[in-house]
Amino acid sequence: MDGDFAVWAPHRDRVRLRLGAAGDPDPRVVDMERGPDGWWRVRVDGAGPGTDYAYLLDDDPLPLPDPRSLHQPHGVHAPGRVYDHGAFAWESEWTGRPLAGAVVYEMHVGTFTPEGTLKAAIDRLDHLVGLGVTHVEVMPLNAFDGTHGWGYDGVLWYAVHEPYGGPDAFKEFVDACHGRGLAVLLDVVHNHLGPSGAYLPRFGPYFSGENAWGPSLNLDGPDSDPVRRHIIDNALGWLRHYRLDGLRLDAVHALRDDRAVPILEELSAEVDALAAALGRPLSLIAESDRNDPRTVLPREAGGAGMTAQWSDDLHHALHVALTGETHGYYADFAGPDVLPAVLTGVFRHAGTYSSFRGRTHGRPVDTARVPGYRFLGYLATHDQIGNRARGDRMGEHVSPGLLVCGAALLLCSPYTPMIFMGEEWAATTPWPFFASFTDPDLVEGVRNGRRREFAALGWDASEIPDPMDPATRDGAVLDWSQPGREGHAEVLEAYRALIALRRAEPELADPRLDRFAVTASGDGRCLVLVRGSLRVVCNLGAEPAEAVLDAVPHELLLANGMPETDGRRVRMPGECFAVLRV
Repeated sequence: MDGDFAVWAPHRDRVRLRLGAAGDPDPRVVDMERGPDGWWRVRVDGAGPGTDYAYLLDDDPLPLPDPRSLHQPHGVHAPGRVYDHGAFAWESEWTGRPLAGAVVYEMHVGTFTPEGTLKAAIDRLDHLVGLGVTHVEVMPLNAFDGTHGWGYDGVLWYAVHEPYGGPDAFKEFVDACHGRGLAVLLDVVHNHLGPSGAYLPRFGPYFSGENAWGPSLNLDGPDSDPVRRHIIDNALGWLRHYRLDGLRLDAVHALRDDRAVPILEELSAEVDALAAALGRPLSLIAESDRNDPRTVLPREAGGAGMTAQWSDDLHHALHVALTGETHGYYADFAGPDVLPAVLTGVFRHAGTYSSFRGRTHGRPVDTARVPGYRFLGYLATHDQIGNRARGDRMGEHVSPGLLVCGAALLLCSPYTPMIFMGEEWAATTPWPFFASFTDPDLVEGVRNGRRREFAALGWDASEIPDPMDPATRDGAVLDWSQPGREGHAEVLEAYRALIALRRAEPELADPRLDRFAVTASGDGRCLVLVRGSLRVVCNLGAEPAEAVLDAVPHELLLANGMPETDGRRVRMPGECFAVLRV
């Protein structure tokens, strides 16, 4: 079978295609022809699927992997391999699943099981079905240097990380999810490259300026059209070829783009067109630090057209209320009025002063126009756990009862709830930052950089795990014996019951923010969520507390402790919730 090869290298004088594996003593080298658009192309007989290939730029003898390589069986520094997306035999029939009404589960494949592979993850999917989640959000799978890592140091965005199983394994995982009724979202990183194997700039002007992680993508300068296509084609490829149901876009605030039509709007339009062509819904979920509701407004209303965005303010308010921590950015989320305000208004910083940033931040959400499902709420994420010095989870610091109260507030809210893997049984396995780069200087740089970062925040250096020690990754693997143990099994059962109740009672999943109210009594530790004819009462305090409802409850639907009712008065045991019908 013939092979068609193309690579964008607009400022190179010569580009050659090298056919053969790394170290091949007699590779086949073919000159490529430059087109007026800066793309070099060649068609080669007998170079079909399974052929290893790389590119030689000008007179540099170092073969470089294709920036659009679909398969990197030997790592990010080696040649790629021609891969045929059409050869995979899909089994499940799947018409898609919208994000509205979803319960999302964030999964890191490398620590979800001891094996850390997509194949091993398939064996645990029935746990997710039993839990009641609808969408699996997989952390980045793009190829990065080393074996284990978070995935945000990817350098070849089109290829599935080989230690996870490669492209066919990901398709098998998606197929298995769809066969169980689970939609699949993928976390993609388009705002920077990792520090090892970042050969993209050698091919063309892919970068311009800087962001928090290094060089920033050239989205609006000279030669930026192909750079934007690199991002958009990558997103469309994941959705089309891997039959994904959506993408989570990492740190979109780091995409520096001054064009009249920003990259997010352009991507949204193309994904909408693809959804129409495929006949199934496709979702784009942005991670944005801007607290700008325009991110999730439709394009025709002046927005970016994202389906939803993460809301860290919801996390911070819940975290402070449950743990009492007020250091760093948590300081702005202390006080009895904060949690009710954030639960009903989405953002704490909505044109208000942020002490962590030292400036005014954000814009209010029009709760009459924007539904709550467009914001993901969560008690934990990979960031909020992994960027703590030890990677310690909330389950290590709060009681099972209090953790379940947090789950009740989240799962009975108008937002799209997201669960970080293991949270559902109060996992105590840590989840710190880890990587496995091979360059000795980079290894030391990462070690020292993490120590300096946390020391500046006041952490004891002895608490910081070595991110480059394989034992750090191994210690982060979920302990699948915990769900059956005392103190964990009860939390898991509560999560299952809350998710089932959310599905059975449409009022709990109603995303209309203007029909949602929260009241707090006493010191703000006893909250009541108004959900149509239902009232969700949560006592976050250790001692019994009383709430006065706006109507007399007559049916108890779910609780983790027995409330006492007297007319409209409800007396709640400490660290307990109850869902009542009035």
